[in-house]
Amino acid sequence: MLCHGLAASGLQFAADAEFFAAQGFRVLVPDLRGHGQSGVPATRNSRSFAIPTLADDLVAMLDHAQLGPLHWVGNSLGGIVALDLVARVPERFKTLAMFGTAFSLNLPQALGRVLPPIHFLLGPRRLAALTAWSTTGDKSARKVIAAMAEAIDPQTIATIAASISRYDLTHAVTGFAGPMLVLVGGRDRAVNLALRPALARIGARDNLTIVDLPYGGHCANLDATADWRAALLRFWS
Repeated sequence: MLCHGLAASGLQFAADAEFFAAQGFRVLVPDLRGHGQSGVPATRNSRSFAIPTLADDLVAMLDHAQLGPLHWVGNSLGGIVALDLVARVPERFKTLAMFGTAFSLNLPQALGRVLPPIHFLLGPRRLAALTAWSTTGDKSARKVIAAMAEAIDPQTIATIAASISRYDLTHAVTGFAGPMLVLVGGRDRAVNLALRPALARIGARDNLTIVDLPYGGHCANLDATADWRAALLRFWS
């Protein structure tokens, strides 16, 4: 399972899906609710985009695919959703890998509300270009990020941003007994402000592997691709 982050889509992992499929894996690449080709509920509120709701969508998908435990790789929101699930249904996971995901956040909910007016003022193309430029310095990665960002519905993203502005899933990390990998992008500075202290607080754990990707940004699979893929293959083996 390759699960994208907020304001992205399965397009983030298109090349990675091909790569891992060639290694013999069956690969699932969902679009989270309100992203990519997935639908938007008739009523858009915090409940319809709450973390457990997003997570339950993916459980339904796994049930439909008749899949047992799997390797889950989550970026940002894709990792948050995984943490919610690993606390509730750990039997769904063979392993859990995350990157660009903080174990907890405590941000003002009003931050999400600024997106729709900015989207209106700048327009989708300019805002997408700015998002890509601020996310990575890699030109190829910027094209993918801009394509995903240009396709967003600003009100949907603002609602999800508000619903995930305050959460604490540290208990999911410390309570999971299965193999867990945290990939830390050296250039993912905003997330690292919350992630690195959290890793220090929970300390060394027998089931936790931490790998630094010095040149990785928030979407490390796009700008530190070779190192990101190699770290996952080593972890799974």
